[in-house]
Amino acid sequence: MNWNDVLCEMATLKCAESPVEIAGVQYDSRRVHPGDLFVAMRGGSADGNRFIDAAIAQGAAAVVTDSSEAYEALRQKHGSLGAALVEHGRRALAEASSAVFGHPQKHLALSGVTGTNGKTTTAFLLESMLRSVGRRCVLIGTIETHVAGEVRQSPHTTPESRDVVELFADGVKAGASEAVMEMSSHALEQERVWGLPVEVAIFTNLTQDHLDYHGTMEQYFAAKARLFEGVGTPPPRLAVVNTDDPYGARLAAGIERSQLVRYGMSADADFRAESIQMHAGETYFRMSTPAGVAEIRSPLTGRVNVYNLLAASAAAWARGLKLDEIVQAAAASAQVPGRFEVVPSTNGVTVVVDYAHTDDALRNLITLARELVRERGGRVITLFGCGGDRDRTKRPRMGRAAGEGSDLVVLTSDNPRSEDPSAIIAEALAGVKETGTECITEENRAKAIALAIRAAQHGDLVLIAGKGHEKVQELKNKAVPFDDVAVAAGVLKEIG
Repeated sequence: MNWNDVLCEMATLKCAESPVEIAGVQYDSRRVHPGDLFVAMRGGSADGNRFIDAAIAQGAAAVVTDSSEAYEALRQKHGSLGAALVEHGRRALAEASSAVFGHPQKHLALSGVTGTNGKTTTAFLLESMLRSVGRRCVLIGTIETHVAGEVRQSPHTTPESRDVVELFADGVKAGASEAVMEMSSHALEQERVWGLPVEVAIFTNLTQDHLDYHGTMEQYFAAKARLFEGVGTPPPRLAVVNTDDPYGARLAAGIERSQLVRYGMSADADFRAESIQMHAGETYFRMSTPAGVAEIRSPLTGRVNVYNLLAASAAAWARGLKLDEIVQAAAASAQVPGRFEVVPSTNGVTVVVDYAHTDDALRNLITLARELVRERGGRVITLFGCGGDRDRTKRPRMGRAAGEGSDLVVLTSDNPRSEDPSAIIAEALAGVKETGTECITEENRAKAIALAIRAAQHGDLVLIAGKGHEKVQELKNKAVPFDDVAVAAGVLKEIG
């Protein structure tokens, strides 16, 4: 694509035309190949403008910058190079990427999922429902990315716009007609999803998290709400909102330009769950919908998954699935890695790995565990830790949540990152102590998992919370291989 044609699709402050052909788009100078456009933008921790010379040395054919100083220096040193000065670097990245990759988002019906908890499971469920009726999909989320059936790694919950558009382009080439994306609050605020037209937007819930980045719950909520306002595009055609959640109710009250579908367990919900029954490995409920009443059975467990199933069902209905197709897809839904994932055991102890890493998610997880052990008189043993370099205020809250619902708490390290693991544990321990519940502290996560499982007796349920599907542990200067499921399975094998 010609550089001058790319310029026509960007909002520029200044620009220098050039007849050069653009082969690709990059925002990381290390990935630049000859003929690429390099977009230099300022970020939270790094300034891409520092790497303009490196990108040109790699063969960049044109440069977009959000720095007037960098633009002027570029024009003086490389006067013949295609260049543009823009106000918003990330918007320019999205606009240029869309142009170069041929606007693949126009060929996909996009469903976006946001909220604190439940994004991943809801996205997996919706993609599964769409695939069950023969539609090819692109799925972008926390655990993994799917491109028309091909599974790829997911480095971030929501990638940069350039990478999203490339995935969409790959999907369109493979025959995809649908896309399902988890949209994090960071991505919405940073406009990594700029210019993506959303057909169906889903809001799961909002509880305290990421205040290290957003500062306040109101700012956190405002970031999530951007999905329903449109990020460089008109608002979604249809909004699927959990109105049992206080923030969801607020969001729904302000939606004017989208068709609103409420879901939950309250009487005014359009997709409503009734007569809920839960067992380990199975959930049943009656679902009332605008299309009629359906009996839903799913191998997913727990009240939180009732909400996830309602959200996915409402979105699937909005995408044209019939009620009987939704019922069949729900029954065939597979376990999502790291979301109430049961580790096989033969000694009468149930071991579950879950991603719960907020106090609300931990409380919901423990409540479910308590319901499952009630009939057999077992105990709930909860192992958890708190992430480093993240919202510190939730640490004692997570401690209280664990202590209030558990018979025994094992407090350990999660992903300490640059922080001292023992200091993080001390902050969470303060919350556990308020409850008076017995607590064991063990900084080494592998040893802590062994302690928790070996402390369990027949009929007990051990929750290993916080990391879920993750395969590494982030330490001060490195990431080391670590898999909660594999470690727990190893301990169970030793016990026999």
